[in-house]
Amino acid sequence: MTTPSAIGEDIGAGRTALGIELGSTRIKAVLTGPDHGVIAVGSHDWENQFVDRVWTYSLDAVWAGLAGAFAALRDDVRRRHGVELTGVGALGISAMMHGYLAFDADGELLTPFRTWRNTNTGAAAEILTARFEHQIPHRWSVAHLFQAVLDHEEHLGRLDHLTTLAGYVHWRLTGEKVLGIGDASGMFPIDIARRDYDQAMLAAFDDLAADQGASLRLGALLPAVRWAGAPAGELTDAGARLLDPSGALRPGVPLCPPEGDAGTGMVATNSIAPRTGNVSAGTSIFAMIVLEHQLSQVHPELDLVTTPAGDLVAMVHCNNGASELDAWVGLFEEFAAARGLPPDRTAAFDTLLRSALDGAPDGGGLMAYNYLSGEPITGLAEGRPLFLRTPDSAFTLATFMRTQLYSVFATLRLGMNVLQDAESVELDRMFAHGGLFRTAGVAQRFLAAALRTPVSVGDTASEGGAWGIALLAAFRLHVLDGGDGDGADAGGSDLAAFLDSQVFTGGDLTTAKPDPTDVAGFDTFIARYVATLPAERAAAAIDPA
Repeated sequence: MTTPSAIGEDIGAGRTALGIELGSTRIKAVLTGPDHGVIAVGSHDWENQFVDRVWTYSLDAVWAGLAGAFAALRDDVRRRHGVELTGVGALGISAMMHGYLAFDADGELLTPFRTWRNTNTGAAAEILTARFEHQIPHRWSVAHLFQAVLDHEEHLGRLDHLTTLAGYVHWRLTGEKVLGIGDASGMFPIDIARRDYDQAMLAAFDDLAADQGASLRLGALLPAVRWAGAPAGELTDAGARLLDPSGALRPGVPLCPPEGDAGTGMVATNSIAPRTGNVSAGTSIFAMIVLEHQLSQVHPELDLVTTPAGDLVAMVHCNNGASELDAWVGLFEEFAAARGLPPDRTAAFDTLLRSALDGAPDGGGLMAYNYLSGEPITGLAEGRPLFLRTPDSAFTLATFMRTQLYSVFATLRLGMNVLQDAESVELDRMFAHGGLFRTAGVAQRFLAAALRTPVSVGDTASEGGAWGIALLAAFRLHVLDGGDGDGADAGGSDLAAFLDSQVFTGGDLTTAKPDPTDVAGFDTFIARYVATLPAERAAAAIDPA
């Protein structure tokens, strides 16, 4: 019989933290050891559905995916370390933010899950933004709720509580209706001084709802706010069975507050201190910039959220990220298969992305819009993926791929222009994470040009938010072990100190500085991008039926 390795002994003794993140296309589980390095991973692919013109996931798919990701993790532990995974030291759940999950008093879902990707809440967002004098994006939970009020939806009379996807999973695992402050800040505005929902805005919402004939007390519907290190419940017997239907996983594991993917991205890149920021690229793409002070005015391109410790963050969120790029890679992979080459998505990505390095710096007369869904920053309620070019354009594979990569970052650049130019926000460091940056030196280089800022990528960049929520779970364990008092007052300095002193102590970090040629090329591209937007608007206005 194989003698367990030192890591295997840590696993058996529960000196681990498990982070699980429900992303838009993949549910990923990451297990970390005492040094916070990744020791095992598991994942499960899934996709949203567009049903009755609403982007959604079924709750059955949520639990099948979580069980699948955990089973894959358990297999990886057995294969790598020769032990069975029957327990962990701490656990954390993260997921895509925002959206609308509404339940009655019996815990029954009242309407299909409406994800962040839906942009049919424009009327609600406009009214709330004006009343609150605080930017309320289309995707925020309060916008979805108030849109339901405006539409006089029948289910409101039975509404008992609202939450996000991370909050829902955490509730079912622990019985606790709580939410990390970062995720909560994407449901409803946060009072930074109190680290809780803004009471004046809650009262204003109730008044607006009453004007529409709805008797709601929003404060009683929302999950309780928790911050990094604070108590958030333990894994119940029923919760353990949901994650591991085999029954091998032991209950009683402490959980950290559930967080959104934006907050876990900040933790995974150690970007929770003022004047730091990070970019997360996946189905959506967004930048999170920790602010030194409040913004001077409301900007529709900028959302105000918080770090998992409750510090103020400006968020530039773009609904459309790398999905259209992924579709093109799939098309080229299909062509390779037709020629008899074995399928290899990783190799296809690497080859195609690296070819972009030889493309025309300004896109060579090619233009692409990656809009699979609506994009509020550019004022589009719906999107259509679009590629076009001038007759004399440089239509080569290299320039085509560079154009596709530029399109991933284009809308982000438009939002960052407001933050950097109109608000004069300065950055000391910018980090990036997500699978797009797995191919070294390509997406990172073009992002640096797009943002006109050096961009760093760490050796855990591709693990993303799943690793970030594992770190927050480890921080909860750290607090329980006496590392920062009782956790009730754990704040940004404590989490920042934990990350600086125990996690980010020497990992590999590569930094790409903006190349002047790339910067000039992207500046030309983005000017054409804005000038050509009417073509995208016209395409989006076409009824596919």
